[in-house]
Amino acid sequence: MAGRRYVPHPAPQQTRTTVRGGETHVPRPTHAPVASTAATRVYTPPAPVHLGLTLGPLRRGPADPTFRTTPDGSVWRTGRTPEGPATLRVAQRAEDTLEATAWGPGAPWFLDQLPALLGELDDPAPFEPRHRLVAQTARRRQGLRLTRTGLVLESLIPSILEQKVTTDEAYRAWRLLLHKYGDPAPGPAGGDLRMRVAPDPYTWTRIPSWEWHRAGVDNKRASTILRAAKVARRLEEAAHMDPPAARARLELVPGIGPWTSAETVQRTNGAPDEVTTGDLHLPGIIGHALAGNRDATDADMLDLLAPYAGQRHRAARLILLSGVSPPRRQPKMRRVNIAEW
Repeated sequence: MAGRRYVPHPAPQQTRTTVRGGETHVPRPTHAPVASTAATRVYTPPAPVHLGLTLGPLRRGPADPTFRTTPDGSVWRTGRTPEGPATLRVAQRAEDTLEATAWGPGAPWFLDQLPALLGELDDPAPFEPRHRLVAQTARRRQGLRLTRTGLVLESLIPSILEQKVTTDEAYRAWRLLLHKYGDPAPGPAGGDLRMRVAPDPYTWTRIPSWEWHRAGVDNKRASTILRAAKVARRLEEAAHMDPPAARARLELVPGIGPWTSAETVQRTNGAPDEVTTGDLHLPGIIGHALAGNRDATDADMLDLLAPYAGQRHRAARLILLSGVSPPRRQPKMRRVNIAEW
């Protein structure tokens, strides 16, 4: 309830598994000065919100140019809104109050969308843990809400970059492309923080083939991004659809399948039931955590998550945030840098 303080239980040590679940460390907040030219909004959520868990899925690696956390306890993000590029900073300023500051032409849009971004439209009430591990993690990870950005391309393109490669390769490509073709972030974030706003759709279509190659992006993924950018306006409409319809709209683009559409809609639409299938590791993590089956298939995973119908994505995130994963029995997926070919 609003105004009610909660003390989180000790969380497991951060691992690649918990990071995939959306864990992002946010330092203890302090009162930092705010630029007087910025637009601000004070927001009191109806229930406690953990900034790191709620906004963590928007971060594409520790050096993501569109996402930062700073020592004063602020979470920064950039975006290309329907009104133009913008930078948003959110920080906890009182026990149950959050303060948001925004810069750039899209600042009013970012501030209007703040409640949805922080999970106000997410309703965890129907969620009922069916496994001890899930119940324990839900208690430890209070304040987790499913974000809803309302911006499709900014989540779709990095998801395409993550197809069939290691996350490190995808994060590198995202970082290189944004530093070369993105715009400096409005406000102070474009200076010391070196933050960038992702390119507009037209700019994505103008990136030459050798720059994709230099960033380590093969022709298949680059071509998918080009096709998506050319129909960006229609794809952005998916943010206002029901999740199944939104996924169907995205999958009309050749090269975008169930894995990519789920990873996108989870962020853009705050979809609690859109579980990711076709993933190399997720079925084994969930199978191991819930049934001791590290060799679980997608079908096995969906059977295990069946009791959470309507909330399967939330359950999967809590399992990832538990930190429980099968021990490695073989080397990690080999990293391939096509820029060296």
